[in-house]
Amino acid sequence: MGVIDTQGLSKRYGQIDALDSLDLSIQPGITGLVGANGAGKSTLIKILLGLLRPSAGRATVLGHDIRVEAQQIRGKVGYLPEHDCLPPDVRAIDFVVHMARMSGLPAHAARERAADVLRHVGLAEERYRLMGGYSTGMKQRAKLAQALAHDPQLVLLDEPTNGLDPAARDDMLRLVSRIGQDFGIAVLVTSHLLGELERVSDHVVVLDGGRLLRSSATRDFTGDTGSLLVEVLGEGDAQRRMGEALVAAGVRCRPRGQLIEVDARGGPAPHDLIRDTAVDQGVGLVRVQVEHQRIEDIFRQETDRVEHA
Repeated sequence: MGVIDTQGLSKRYGQIDALDSLDLSIQPGITGLVGANGAGKSTLIKILLGLLRPSAGRATVLGHDIRVEAQQIRGKVGYLPEHDCLPPDVRAIDFVVHMARMSGLPAHAARERAADVLRHVGLAEERYRLMGGYSTGMKQRAKLAQALAHDPQLVLLDEPTNGLDPAARDDMLRLVSRIGQDFGIAVLVTSHLLGELERVSDHVVVLDGGRLLRSSATRDFTGDTGSLLVEVLGEGDAQRRMGEALVAAGVRCRPRGQLIEVDARGGPAPHDLIRDTAVDQGVGLVRVQVEHQRIEDIFRQETDRVEHA
């Protein structure tokens, strides 16, 4: 049994299927839930928390049935909602203490726990400020702190990087990684930005239109494609000359933007040949790197396969 298990889970709004017969098992670790807006990610999280009732099917969270044990689930699960929900006239420390008390912690333990999680998320110096004056990044950190306040076994993070600039986005992803790897808390994190999930997730679940497209270990999504990406610099059309020389040497390759994509499957060891060809052509070899698949590519392939099935 996983930390989350669903069988035939469905949610209908009139003629629209927000979730369509979803069979899913999520194990401990960090699981990325990816899909475009409207794919069913937020609907799934709300059903798992007992905030929405499914139209059909069943699900368990940490072994508890969502239909009859929603209160027990919420006592063991932390939740970071997508949208801004923080009271602007309340200090972060008071808010997190309140959320910890709501989860059953006594007053003294709640205050200690609140100070601890606010330090972990980087708000130790700002915990006595009113949250209405927080930046977007600080608000997301405060929401993360309250999700951790009661020492949950599982946290559900709905678009935790939403609205953040690149630096704040990187900081949030590091926090998500730390929660799963250092704290040992199971994490289900949603995002419509596919590249984010490659960085932090052990496992990726892809939803589209409420249906499960694929559920695999991240390494299965991002495995070696069998190609090398080569970048060269030099006078004139260095890329063209390098590519033509590689083809003349029996290497299959093609231009890819400012790079050369080299088929590295079979044949002689390509690295030595690429190096020697660059020397012969008088071009500078900037990099030779293994190309990995990206979740974005897999998502597109799976979507195309379903549409043409």
